[in-house]
Amino acid sequence: MNNPTEIILIEDNISDADLIIRALKKYKLANKITHLSDGQEALDYFETEMLDADTFFKTPHIILLDLKMPKINGLEVLQKIKLDERTKTIPVVVLTSSKEDPDMEACYKLGANSYVVKPVVFDEFIKAVSELGQYWLMVNQPLK
Repeated sequence: MNNPTEIILIEDNISDADLIIRALKKYKLANKITHLSDGQEALDYFETEMLDADTFFKTPHIILLDLKMPKINGLEVLQKIKLDERTKTIPVVVLTSSKEDPDMEACYKLGANSYVVKPVVFDEFIKAVSELGQYWLMVNQPLK
């Protein structure tokens, strides 16, 4: 890839965030990982940080999104991402501990590209993140 690979990780659990970041770095799946720790921080980031001085919107390759977060939950963040013309085509992978069917249904209705339940076992967690990264960053062909 000519452009650096950028991932936005929206995750409030610092342990999970650290594991995800370690797995992505271990398998060299991203040049830049931006970790946002809650829904409000994510929405603020999309409104300000992703715009450069010339108001050009910098598009990440993928967003990894947790659902159960303080301030603004992941469903609200997903809805705002998919309603915004600047961000609606960015793949969003919901990476959550929720196995609840209503959460899964709501995510897909709002436009999530994938829904992955976080494995509890460390090695399985690392493997799942690695496989996610390999698919979304190396195999999948994003809309440019």
